[in-house]
Amino acid sequence: MADAFATITQRRMTGGLRIDKIDGKNIHIDPGPGALVRTYQFGLTPLKLDAVMVSHSHTDHYTDAEVLIEAMTKGMTRKKGTVVGSKSVIEGYKQWGPCISKYHLSKPDISILGVNETAKLGKIKIKGTKTIHGDPTAVGFNLKVKNFSISYTADTEYFEDLHKYHSGADVLIASVIRPRNEKIRGHMSTHDFAKLVDEVSPRLAIMTHLGMKMVVNDAKREADSVKEQTGVNTFAAYDGMKINLDQFMPKQETLDSFR
Repeated sequence: MADAFATITQRRMTGGLRIDKIDGKNIHIDPGPGALVRTYQFGLTPLKLDAVMVSHSHTDHYTDAEVLIEAMTKGMTRKKGTVVGSKSVIEGYKQWGPCISKYHLSKPDISILGVNETAKLGKIKIKGTKTIHGDPTAVGFNLKVKNFSISYTADTEYFEDLHKYHSGADVLIASVIRPRNEKIRGHMSTHDFAKLVDEVSPRLAIMTHLGMKMVVNDAKREADSVKEQTGVNTFAAYDGMKINLDQFMPKQETLDSFR
Protein backbone atom coordinates (compact mmCIF):
# COMPACT_ATOMS: atom_id res chain seq x y z
CA MET A 1 0.00 0.00 0.00
CA ALA A 2 1.21 3.49 -0.81
CA ASP A 3 0.91 4.74 2.75
CA ALA A 4 1.79 1.53 4.59
CA PHE A 5 4.41 3.28 6.71
CA ALA A 6 1.94 5.93 7.81
CA THR A 7 -0.33 3.11 9.01
CA ILE A 8 2.40 1.00 10.58
CA THR A 9 4.03 3.90 12.42
CA GLN A 10 0.75 5.66 13.26
CA ARG A 11 2.31 8.99 12.39
CA ARG A 12 -1.29 9.73 11.56
CA MET A 13 -4.20 7.86 13.11
CA THR A 14 -5.95 5.45 10.75
CA GLY A 15 -9.43 5.16 12.25
CA GLY A 16 -11.26 6.61 9.26
CA LEU A 17 -13.86 9.33 9.62
CA ARG A 18 -17.28 9.89 11.18
CA ILE A 19 -20.20 11.89 9.89
CA ASP A 20 -22.65 12.45 12.73
CA LYS A 21 -26.24 13.62 12.82
CA ILE A 22 -26.77 13.74 9.08
CA ASP A 23 -30.55 13.41 8.97
CA GLY A 24 -30.22 11.97 12.47
CA LYS A 25 -27.80 9.21 11.43
CA ASN A 26 -24.25 8.53 12.62
CA ILE A 27 -21.91 6.94 10.08
CA HIS A 28 -18.36 5.62 10.38
CA ILE A 29 -16.50 5.43 7.07
CA ASP A 30 -13.41 3.28 6.43
CA PRO A 31 -12.65 2.23 10.03
CA GLY A 32 -9.01 1.25 9.80
CA PRO A 33 -6.67 0.29 12.67
CA GLY A 34 -7.56 2.10 15.88
CA ALA A 35 -11.08 3.21 14.93
CA LEU A 36 -12.65 1.81 18.10
CA VAL A 37 -10.09 3.28 20.48
CA ARG A 38 -9.97 6.66 18.73
CA THR A 39 -13.77 6.88 18.76
CA TYR A 40 -13.72 6.87 22.55
CA GLN A 41 -10.59 9.01 22.74
CA PHE A 42 -12.36 11.84 20.93
CA GLY A 43 -15.54 11.69 22.99
CA LEU A 44 -17.79 9.64 20.74
CA THR A 45 -19.30 6.18 21.09
CA PRO A 46 -19.64 3.37 18.55
CA LEU A 47 -22.81 2.25 20.33
CA LYS A 48 -24.70 5.05 18.59
CA LEU A 49 -23.66 4.18 15.06
CA ASP A 50 -26.32 3.68 12.42
CA ALA A 51 -23.99 2.58 9.62
CA VAL A 52 -20.48 1.33 8.91
CA MET A 53 -19.22 1.95 5.37
CA VAL A 54 -16.08 0.39 3.87
CA SER A 55 -14.82 1.47 0.46
CA HIS A 56 -12.41 -1.39 -0.31
CA SER A 57 -10.44 -4.32 0.99
CA HIS A 58 -7.18 -2.75 2.17
CA THR A 59 -6.37 -3.13 5.84
CA ASP A 60 -6.08 0.59 6.56
CA HIS A 61 -9.75 0.92 5.58
CA TYR A 62 -11.48 -2.12 7.10
CA THR A 63 -9.51 -3.45 10.10
CA ASP A 64 -11.90 -2.28 12.84
CA ALA A 65 -15.12 -2.77 10.87
CA GLU A 66 -16.16 -5.94 12.70
CA VAL A 67 -15.74 -4.53 16.20
CA LEU A 68 -17.72 -1.41 15.22
CA ILE A 69 -20.45 -3.66 13.86
CA GLU A 70 -20.47 -5.47 17.21
CA ALA A 71 -20.92 -2.13 18.95
CA MET A 72 -23.63 -1.00 16.53
CA THR A 73 -25.58 -4.24 17.06
CA LYS A 74 -25.15 -4.17 20.84
CA GLY A 75 -22.71 -7.07 20.90
CA MET A 76 -24.42 -8.88 18.00
CA THR A 77 -27.63 -9.22 20.04
CA ARG A 78 -29.86 -7.04 17.84
CA LYS A 79 -30.82 -6.72 14.21
CA LYS A 80 -29.62 -3.16 13.87
CA GLY A 81 -27.73 -0.80 11.62
CA THR A 82 -26.46 -0.97 8.06
CA VAL A 83 -23.19 -2.06 6.49
CA VAL A 84 -22.31 -0.62 3.09
CA GLY A 85 -19.28 -1.85 1.21
CA SER A 86 -17.69 -2.76 -2.07
CA LYS A 87 -18.05 -6.25 -3.51
CA SER A 88 -14.58 -7.19 -2.28
CA VAL A 89 -15.40 -6.13 1.27
CA ILE A 90 -18.69 -8.02 1.54
CA GLU A 91 -18.36 -10.99 -0.78
CA GLY A 92 -14.72 -11.00 -1.82
CA TYR A 93 -13.37 -10.59 -5.34
CA LYS A 94 -10.48 -12.72 -6.61
CA GLN A 95 -7.65 -12.17 -4.10
CA TRP A 96 -9.36 -9.22 -2.38
CA GLY A 97 -11.48 -9.91 0.70
CA PRO A 98 -13.96 -10.69 1.98
CA CYS A 99 -13.15 -8.42 4.91
CA ILE A 100 -16.16 -8.96 7.19
CA SER A 101 -17.23 -12.36 8.46
CA LYS A 102 -20.61 -13.88 7.70
CA TYR A 103 -21.26 -13.78 11.44
CA HIS A 104 -20.79 -10.02 11.56
CA LEU A 105 -22.96 -9.57 8.47
CA SER A 106 -25.82 -11.51 10.04
CA LYS A 107 -27.33 -8.68 12.13
CA PRO A 108 -27.12 -5.41 10.14
CA ASP A 109 -28.72 -4.71 6.78
CA ILE A 110 -26.18 -5.19 3.99
CA SER A 111 -25.71 -3.15 0.82
CA ILE A 112 -23.04 -3.98 -1.76
CA LEU A 113 -22.27 -0.94 -3.89
CA GLY A 114 -20.76 -0.80 -7.34
CA VAL A 115 -20.23 2.30 -9.41
CA ASN A 116 -23.46 4.34 -9.67
CA GLU A 117 -25.35 1.79 -7.59
CA THR A 118 -27.35 3.20 -4.70
CA ALA A 119 -28.45 2.31 -1.19
CA LYS A 120 -30.69 4.03 1.32
CA LEU A 121 -30.06 4.87 4.95
CA GLY A 122 -33.28 6.42 6.14
CA LYS A 123 -33.71 9.44 3.87
CA ILE A 124 -30.03 9.47 2.91
CA LYS A 125 -29.23 8.26 -0.60
CA ILE A 126 -25.79 6.65 -0.86
CA LYS A 127 -24.24 6.22 -4.31
CA GLY A 128 -21.07 4.35 -5.21
CA THR A 129 -18.53 6.44 -7.11
CA LYS A 130 -15.85 5.19 -9.48
CA THR A 131 -12.25 4.75 -8.39
CA ILE A 132 -9.06 3.59 -10.04
CA HIS A 133 -7.19 1.74 -7.33
CA GLY A 134 -5.51 -1.56 -6.51
CA ASP A 135 -8.80 -3.19 -5.49
CA PRO A 136 -10.77 -3.17 -8.76
CA THR A 137 -14.12 -3.16 -6.93
CA ALA A 138 -13.25 -0.18 -4.72
CA VAL A 139 -15.81 2.63 -4.61
CA GLY A 140 -16.13 6.07 -3.14
CA PHE A 141 -19.35 7.26 -1.54
CA ASN A 142 -21.68 10.13 -2.30
CA LEU A 143 -24.22 10.84 0.46
CA LYS A 144 -27.18 13.04 -0.35
CA VAL A 145 -30.09 14.11 1.81
CA LYS A 146 -32.53 16.77 0.67
CA ASN A 147 -30.34 19.42 -0.99
CA PHE A 148 -27.09 18.64 0.84
CA SER A 149 -24.36 16.34 -0.46
CA ILE A 150 -21.11 14.95 0.98
CA SER A 151 -18.78 13.12 -1.40
CA TYR A 152 -15.84 10.91 -0.43
CA THR A 153 -13.48 9.78 -3.18
CA ALA A 154 -11.88 6.98 -1.14
CA ASP A 155 -8.52 5.85 -2.55
CA THR A 156 -8.29 6.61 -6.26
CA GLU A 157 -5.97 8.16 -8.77
CA TYR A 158 -7.19 11.18 -10.67
CA PHE A 159 -8.89 10.44 -13.98
CA GLU A 160 -10.67 12.60 -16.50
CA ASP A 161 -14.25 11.86 -15.44
CA LEU A 162 -13.66 11.68 -11.68
CA HIS A 163 -15.42 15.01 -11.11
CA LYS A 164 -18.62 13.71 -12.70
CA TYR A 165 -19.09 11.21 -9.87
CA HIS A 166 -18.80 13.97 -7.26
CA SER A 167 -20.66 16.69 -9.11
CA GLY A 168 -22.81 18.88 -6.90
CA ALA A 169 -21.03 17.96 -3.66
CA ASP A 170 -21.22 20.63 -0.98
CA VAL A 171 -18.40 18.92 0.92
CA LEU A 172 -15.69 17.00 -0.93
CA ILE A 173 -13.46 14.66 1.07
CA ALA A 174 -10.57 12.97 -0.73
CA SER A 175 -7.66 10.68 -0.05
CA VAL A 176 -4.58 12.72 -1.00
CA ILE A 177 -1.41 10.73 -0.48
CA ARG A 178 1.42 12.75 -1.95
CA PRO A 179 2.35 16.47 -1.91
CA ARG A 180 2.68 18.72 -4.92
CA ASN A 181 2.68 16.80 -8.22
CA GLU A 182 4.29 13.56 -7.00
CA LYS A 183 2.66 10.75 -8.91
CA ILE A 184 1.77 7.40 -7.41
CA ARG A 185 -0.46 4.78 -8.96
CA GLY A 186 -3.94 4.47 -7.51
CA HIS A 187 -3.77 7.69 -5.48
CA MET A 188 -4.00 11.46 -5.82
CA SER A 189 -1.45 14.15 -5.19
CA THR A 190 -2.15 17.72 -4.12
CA HIS A 191 -1.93 18.77 -7.76
CA ASP A 192 -4.56 16.18 -8.72
CA PHE A 193 -6.84 17.24 -5.89
CA ALA A 194 -6.64 20.89 -6.90
CA LYS A 195 -7.88 19.93 -10.37
CA LEU A 196 -10.73 17.92 -8.87
CA VAL A 197 -11.74 20.71 -6.50
CA ASP A 198 -11.74 23.21 -9.34
CA GLU A 199 -13.99 20.92 -11.39
CA VAL A 200 -16.44 20.04 -8.58
CA SER A 201 -16.52 23.49 -6.91
CA PRO A 202 -17.64 22.32 -3.46
CA ARG A 203 -18.25 24.68 -0.56
CA LEU A 204 -15.59 22.85 1.46
CA ALA A 205 -12.71 20.54 0.47
CA ILE A 206 -10.91 18.21 2.87
CA MET A 207 -7.70 16.27 2.24
CA THR A 208 -7.45 13.10 4.31
CA HIS A 209 -5.63 9.74 4.34
CA LEU A 210 -2.34 11.59 4.06
CA GLY A 211 0.77 9.58 3.24
CA MET A 212 4.13 9.85 4.98
CA LYS A 213 5.56 12.37 2.54
CA MET A 214 2.51 14.56 3.09
CA VAL A 215 2.78 14.22 6.86
CA VAL A 216 6.52 14.92 6.98
CA ASN A 217 6.13 17.89 4.68
CA ASP A 218 3.67 20.68 5.47
CA ALA A 219 0.17 19.31 4.83
CA LYS A 220 -1.41 22.63 5.77
CA ARG A 221 0.71 24.37 3.17
CA GLU A 222 -0.48 21.86 0.59
CA ALA A 223 -4.12 22.54 1.52
CA ASP A 224 -3.50 26.29 1.37
CA SER A 225 -2.12 25.87 -2.14
CA VAL A 226 -5.37 24.18 -3.22
CA LYS A 227 -7.34 27.07 -1.74
CA GLU A 228 -5.16 29.60 -3.56
CA GLN A 229 -5.65 27.83 -6.88
CA THR A 230 -9.38 27.17 -6.59
CA GLY A 231 -10.81 29.71 -4.16
CA VAL A 232 -12.42 26.84 -2.22
CA ASN A 233 -11.89 26.62 1.54
CA THR A 234 -9.58 23.61 1.91
CA PHE A 235 -8.28 21.77 4.97
CA ALA A 236 -5.71 19.03 5.51
CA ALA A 237 -7.16 16.65 8.07
CA TYR A 238 -5.34 16.15 11.34
CA ASP A 239 -5.89 13.67 14.16
CA GLY A 240 -9.13 14.40 15.98
CA MET A 241 -10.20 17.17 13.61
CA LYS A 242 -13.83 18.16 14.03
CA ILE A 243 -15.69 20.44 11.64
CA ASN A 244 -19.20 21.80 12.11
CA LEU A 245 -20.75 21.58 8.66
CA ASP A 246 -23.83 23.73 9.30
CA GLN A 247 -22.25 26.70 7.54
CA PHE A 248 -21.77 24.62 4.39
CA MET A 249 -25.37 23.45 4.19
CA PRO A 250 -27.60 25.40 1.78
CA LYS A 251 -30.47 25.77 4.25
CA GLN A 252 -28.53 25.52 7.49
CA GLU A 253 -29.94 22.11 8.38
CA THR A 254 -28.59 20.13 11.31
CA LEU A 255 -25.27 18.37 11.00
CA ASP A 256 -23.43 18.93 14.23
CA SER A 257 -20.07 17.32 13.71
CA PHE A 258 -17.63 15.74 11.37
CA ARG A 259 -14.72 13.85 12.78
